[in-house]
Amino acid sequence: MSEVPADSSQQPSARRTGTLRERLKARLTGSVEKDKAPSAAVTSTSERPANDVPRHIAIIMDGNHRWAKNKHLPGAAGHRAGAKNVKRVTKCCADHGVRYLTLFAFSTENWSRPSREVNLLLELMQGVLEDDVAELHENNVRLVIIGDRSAFSSDLQSLMENAEKLTADNDGMTLSIAINYGGRWDITQAARRLGEEVAAGTLSPEEIDESAVEDRLSLAGLPGPDLCVRTGGDRRISNFLLWDFAYTELYFTESYWPDFDDEQLAHAIEDYATRQRRFGRR
Repeated sequence: MSEVPADSSQQPSARRTGTLRERLKARLTGSVEKDKAPSAAVTSTSERPANDVPRHIAIIMDGNHRWAKNKHLPGAAGHRAGAKNVKRVTKCCADHGVRYLTLFAFSTENWSRPSREVNLLLELMQGVLEDDVAELHENNVRLVIIGDRSAFSSDLQSLMENAEKLTADNDGMTLSIAINYGGRWDITQAARRLGEEVAAGTLSPEEIDESAVEDRLSLAGLPGPDLCVRTGGDRRISNFLLWDFAYTELYFTESYWPDFDDEQLAHAIEDYATRQRRFGRR
């Protein structure tokens, strides 16, 4: 996998004209002219993807606690600020034309954090499901919860189920939130389901191929992520969507999640637009 720029917002943009949103809009309408002196990081127009805006973006929302620490605030303040930013970034993605957004909210490994922090995260999840789902529904957003729900209370599981039912017929953006999710867990549960079907005689071993596995993963039926954005400065995917990230472009930013806004999203999309996605071909 090729090295990915840490954050194009930190790189010089000498002699490039217009705001990020103007350049993106011009590209999408096909009216942009080649910059007179493009930076070395920008590929030629012919090498850019046909669609400069990724259809599916996945985000690893990292840096809440460090954001709070830098502001001399308790860690809880960072998580609360991060939860508020979900609504803002979801709207920004929709405004840019992103059709699918998947957010890593709580991993299978997060249970090892202090119980007080875990309880706060669960409280914030419940708050989002109680307070924000109606607005998502009004905006034609379909909400999908992925991950192992068995560890959650029956009340929280009911909120998840009700939110999915309410928004199931919406045909705007699909927002998938990964809660108690891990990429290894996802592949394992898919393998278990395949084994159960073979044991039941409804599936033969010869019928198991990549498509059979994909059909049993959490994001079955959705296109794989085109772009993964990780905030907070770390350069790893942390057991997120391991199967789905086979050909996903990676973008890392030093910005903490509560500070990640429309301008920084535009930087990530603009950086994505310079990638030549070959999928193993020349």
